[in-house]
Amino acid sequence: MKHRLRVTFLLLTMIMMTFTSMLVSPISASAAVDVKAKSAILVDGDTGKILFEKSADMALPPASMTKMMTEYLVLEAIDQGKISWDTTTRISDYPYSISADPAFSGVGLRQDKDYTVKELYKAMAVNSDNATTIALAELIAGSEGDFVKMMRQKAEEMGLPDYKFVNSTGLSNSDLGGNYPEGTQPDADNLLSARSAALLAYNLINDYPEALTYSSMPTIQFEDKKIENWNWMLPGMPGQLAQFGYQGLDGLKTGWTNMAGFCFTGTAERNGQRLISVVMKTDSKEARFAETRKLMDYGFNQFTKKELYPADYQIDGESTFAVTKGKEDSVEIASKDPISVTIQKGTEEQYSVEYKLDESKFNDEGELTAPIKKGEQLGTMNLKNSGDDFGYITDNESKRETVAVVTQSGVEKANWFVLTLRTIGDFFSDIFTSVADTVKGWF
Repeated sequence: MKHRLRVTFLLLTMIMMTFTSMLVSPISASAAVDVKAKSAILVDGDTGKILFEKSADMALPPASMTKMMTEYLVLEAIDQGKISWDTTTRISDYPYSISADPAFSGVGLRQDKDYTVKELYKAMAVNSDNATTIALAELIAGSEGDFVKMMRQKAEEMGLPDYKFVNSTGLSNSDLGGNYPEGTQPDADNLLSARSAALLAYNLINDYPEALTYSSMPTIQFEDKKIENWNWMLPGMPGQLAQFGYQGLDGLKTGWTNMAGFCFTGTAERNGQRLISVVMKTDSKEARFAETRKLMDYGFNQFTKKELYPADYQIDGESTFAVTKGKEDSVEIASKDPISVTIQKGTEEQYSVEYKLDESKFNDEGELTAPIKKGEQLGTMNLKNSGDDFGYITDNESKRETVAVVTQSGVEKANWFVLTLRTIGDFFSDIFTSVADTVKGWF
């Protein structure tokens, strides 16, 4: 009986230990998220930290996710004063033919009416309307061909690693008949990798956060029509679509063509933490949202922004340096700013810091030379991670893991008299040391 009780107790203990370790141990991305998409990525929307990726550099047709670049250029033109939300335009034959084609399910544009930029933009952002997208491209650049040139130039400025822009909508050029943009091929397709789509979204919502005002609208009224957003994950979607709603989700862009499959770039914010996800080439409308939910849940449940090292942090044993020709013979250094990064919960022990000092600040003996100003930068303190790390969506965002190290006090240069006495003292000290060594050699 006692033996059975002891075995039962041991089994319960092992079960409890296993359960506890599951609660506190970080979960690797591959183990936690089985994303059924050809390509996917999850990014922290504030820092640009990549939290998960799957074949993220594979260039695929992005379908209407292409419109994120069109949205960026429209908002940039408004910001630069080239157009305004109230600027009006009429619809040319090309976008009208697209709008009149039932295969494209447009909002039904007319040619006998002036449309404002705001009307066209809302139809593009909410309904993913192709004709209004072309009309905006023509308004800004004069022709869609010239607008494509602007798209490519902006992609270079953003540093998109994998892209090909051939039109403003994300349709295949073959769908446009003879209207494919000048300078492109009649059968060409837009291409983006998940990494590029995430970086495009990152730039869009950080440079122009007003984009989320429109992408978060579940429905809009366009003339006499009520238009529903293709992003079913928005809270407040009508009817049966409400079941797909996700707390905090406010954008960004769906996409579908035969070539692209079902794609979605999503973004959500909870408790001050924003995430950006991309899934490409999923199997259905519902699947792109289900896979996005997996990524978002993983990000919000597993990651947090944390201050790992405060300002004025000093590395033990490495933060005091000798000073020559100064009134004091040493000075301390410390980090100027805190290091705050997005990390997987429970992985704090993976991180450490190291100094990278500017060698030009030190003499051959490793000393600093007075005078030294308080707050003078002597190098940087860099974060190190011994665990898995996907890096950042942009190169410059990694600077968040590097802060300046500065002197904690100033050291004035000693006057000539003190320096002379020190020189004399050092001279006789050297003589005494030499004589002492010689005498030692006699015995």
